[in-house]
Amino acid sequence: MTQRTPSVLTAAQTALALPYPALARQIEAVLRDPAVVVPARIVQPLPGGGSLFVMPATDARVAITKLITFTPDNASRGLPSIQGDIVVFDVVTGSRMAILDGPTVTARRTAAVSLLTAQKLARRTDGPLLIVGAGVQGRSHLEAFHAGLGLQEVWVASRNPASADALVQHARTLGLRARRVDDADAVLADCPLVVSTTPARQVVLRAMPGQDAFVAAVGAFTPAMVEWDAAICRRLAAEGTLVVDTRDADHEAGDLLQAGIDVTALPTLADVVGHTAAWTRQAGRLATGPVFFKSCGWGGWDLAAARCITDLPT
Repeated sequence: MTQRTPSVLTAAQTALALPYPALARQIEAVLRDPAVVVPARIVQPLPGGGSLFVMPATDARVAITKLITFTPDNASRGLPSIQGDIVVFDVVTGSRMAILDGPTVTARRTAAVSLLTAQKLARRTDGPLLIVGAGVQGRSHLEAFHAGLGLQEVWVASRNPASADALVQHARTLGLRARRVDDADAVLADCPLVVSTTPARQVVLRAMPGQDAFVAAVGAFTPAMVEWDAAICRRLAAEGTLVVDTRDADHEAGDLLQAGIDVTALPTLADVVGHTAAWTRQAGRLATGPVFFKSCGWGGWDLAAARCITDLPT
């Protein structure tokens, strides 16, 4: 058997190979695949205040390891907060098949997870979409919702007005109506789609979303991180529908954990996709209040990206 030379994809090549609608479909396929195994990720604190993430996953065909660092203070250094790679192996031969750009996969698969969940649960998909946080995740969610939901309008809020203006301009180049808003809380109730993607060191959202809103909260992905006010999270639990991305959120969903919510009782995206009993018990509430989707990250999403790329012709 001839061992093929592994592909080393640049950030641009990685992005081109991961169109959002196709990646969302592959994420759903991963959730339905009984051969998928995703061990618990390792999060190793680093002396400089960052963290090293080691995230393996496998199915019947490929195995991956994601190896990235998260350094919150890198914005002040002019460096990206997430750096690293994803290595893809053939499970039969053990040979390395590809090396993917870690930050690009992280941005795109996170947005594709939100897209898939919105496709399943959002009641209105034309917008306005309120994006809180105009960084990498804000941009990727804008592009994903535009590609997969038929989005028509977006509003952007950021503590950095220049960043917000840049994302607004990007939205306009996609053909969307777009504007900057300076007070996210003041317009929350007017937006049927909301994505919060802030660095999540402190509460930034203290108002209640509209009754027909779909919220994807992705900025806080450790127990110590938080974007949403605890009282609002408790109201959402009482009046709306809470869904988490995976059971890893049981110990990582800082917004919900700090609000005293029993995350272990909440349905996951796999429950939604599989129409399990855990989801059926919640589904009846969809028409009565907002949907709050808490996303913390999972190696299975990176496996979905690897599956997309290894399915490409060589």
